[in-house]
Amino acid sequence: MNKQQNVMLGQRPLSPQLEAFREKVLERGAELYRDLPWRRSRDPYEVWISEVMLQQTQVSRVDGRWQQWLRRFPTVDALAMAEAADVLDEWQGLGYNRRALSVWRAAQAVHAAGGQLPHEVDQLVALPGIGPATAAGIRAFALDLPGVYLETNVRTVFLHELYPEAQDVADRELTPLVAACCPPDASNPADDPRTWYFALLDYGAWLKREVPNPSRRSRGHVRQSRFEGSHRQRRAMVVRVLLAHREQGVSIQQVADELSAQEAQAGRGPIAADEAQSLLRELSAEGFCHEADGRWMA
Repeated sequence: MNKQQNVMLGQRPLSPQLEAFREKVLERGAELYRDLPWRRSRDPYEVWISEVMLQQTQVSRVDGRWQQWLRRFPTVDALAMAEAADVLDEWQGLGYNRRALSVWRAAQAVHAAGGQLPHEVDQLVALPGIGPATAAGIRAFALDLPGVYLETNVRTVFLHELYPEAQDVADRELTPLVAACCPPDASNPADDPRTWYFALLDYGAWLKREVPNPSRRSRGHVRQSRFEGSHRQRRAMVVRVLLAHREQGVSIQQVADELSAQEAQAGRGPIAADEAQSLLRELSAEGFCHEADGRWMA
């Protein structure tokens, strides 16, 4: 990286502190680089799916599932034309079933518009389930375009290096720094948006293993709520029951009985029929299932 390019990153000169920060991140990123399967792709659809799968999910769980997803839904058009139940079935084990439906609905919107994932941020975030970070990830990793990719590992690096003692740091304070440090284009293959954010991700992942997680000092940090025995877990259990009986559907009592059996195995009490009905209606309102002739189906 030459000096002239270095001071012009983010379309404005960088301070000596940020210049030194960038040099360190690129050096550490090269040392810690992870050759992950989705990093070998520049297909916007494939990158998008990896970005959604990796949200609050360990890399080891995604490796294998990403490839399996692409075998089943190789293109955005194939995903758009799939049944919602097939999409939910393929998503099982990755958590947050809402994400699967959002990806499916976004694919339908892309398919209707011609089948090409848009490149502009405002068009990407207009799609279901795609927020600013996911849009920036698609742009950086598939298209080598700049943007503010502020996710957990990236946040970790900025907090560790630039805010070593600070508490309650807001993302609005980090955002201009992330924007300023991102290379403006792909003119330098050793320091383009794609390479830069890979470096941040890999250094951040290493930091989270080696030091007390700096991202806890972010104002937006939220401790994950307990999943076992939670309402979220029961929703996920209902979805699995619906998928297991997708051809013939299930009655409310059958859902209650199957959930109660699973709860008993975990040492918890039974699920009443009225609670099962409430869960089904909640899921139905979100598009996970529907009722026909007294039977509930995914």
